[in-house]
Amino acid sequence: MRVIGLMSGTSYDAIDAAAAELELVGDSLVLKPLGMVSEAYDGELRDALSAALPPGTTTLGEVCRLDTRIGQAFAAAALRADRELCVGRAELVASHGQTVYHWVAEGEVHGTLQLGQPAWIAEATGLPVVADFRPRDIAAGGQGAPLVSLVDLLWLRGRPGRPVALNVGGIANLTALDGTAFDTGAGCALIDAAARGFSGGALAYDTDGALAARGRVHGPLLERLLQEPYYALPAPKTTGKELFHLGHLRDALAGFGTLPAEDVVATLTMLTARTVADAVRSVDATEVIASGGGTRNPVLMRMLGELLPGVAVRASDELGLPSGAKETYAFAVLGFLTLHGLPGTSPASTGARHPSVLGSVTPGRDGLRLPPPAHLRPTRLILE
Repeated sequence: MRVIGLMSGTSYDAIDAAAAELELVGDSLVLKPLGMVSEAYDGELRDALSAALPPGTTTLGEVCRLDTRIGQAFAAAALRADRELCVGRAELVASHGQTVYHWVAEGEVHGTLQLGQPAWIAEATGLPVVADFRPRDIAAGGQGAPLVSLVDLLWLRGRPGRPVALNVGGIANLTALDGTAFDTGAGCALIDAAARGFSGGALAYDTDGALAARGRVHGPLLERLLQEPYYALPAPKTTGKELFHLGHLRDALAGFGTLPAEDVVATLTMLTARTVADAVRSVDATEVIASGGGTRNPVLMRMLGELLPGVAVRASDELGLPSGAKETYAFAVLGFLTLHGLPGTSPASTGARHPSVLGSVTPGRDGLRLPPPAHLRPTRLILE
């Protein structure tokens, strides 16, 4: 089955669409990557989304408009992926949508909201769409994240030692082979916020770590940032930009006077490296397989390597999944599992009471024609 996975991460810089050929063969799920295309949000939509996210305020009218416009943007990305990657022969779209709020109180997740109305995708492509993946796991008592942990477990099973899959997006998360999975804290969220703030919006992020490379880590600021209580919480735990936003950084900077922009960005980069390294050590990992936009920041990756002597740190590309597309392929897998009636969660990872078949299905142009349900859950993921 040809499946298109769609997602936009917590950095909300673009919509990624990855296509895969997926097949169940015995207890294995075979994935053949077909490629990825990326569509940047137009400036007006990105600005509207940014203004609506915490700590900003919004209205139900604006939420409705964003849900429609993001859905239309996702539909355009799906159409392009079908045309360019699947020669018009895609059979399913799996859309993660755009996370705009993750409701966490006292370590418990009560709800989550992803925008990008799937009806627009189904109408534009004519294909069935699996979307709204996270709420079912939350309803079952889970964190609803990291939702790619099941795919990580299938993918890494059989590797020697104690590997972990690490994704560094706006928020960083990891999955260990024993099933432990959690958000480690801010990935690029605070770095991006600082880059935008100091540049007056001219920079969306610290390109190639250039700002951090010119700065020096400010020890007292780093120690203040590390006092954030989230870092001390036990797994499973999840977070988002509801916590790690520009206001969080401004609070941390209070009382330090005017620090050079480069020093602040260098300190935030070390914060991400330090909290990720602490998380990696907490699960006794011997290997880190990294993906996400943060892997394109050489300063961050150098800091992480220096903090983890004796632990191999490599990009997921070395194992066959492009680091910039790994999570998008993972949602293609989750959509495939849902359509075949198979659970897409690992309770050990999210803290849920039981595994769940995830998401809601929007029928395509020809109605809903489900494949026969699969009776054997895959135990490993094989890349072709």
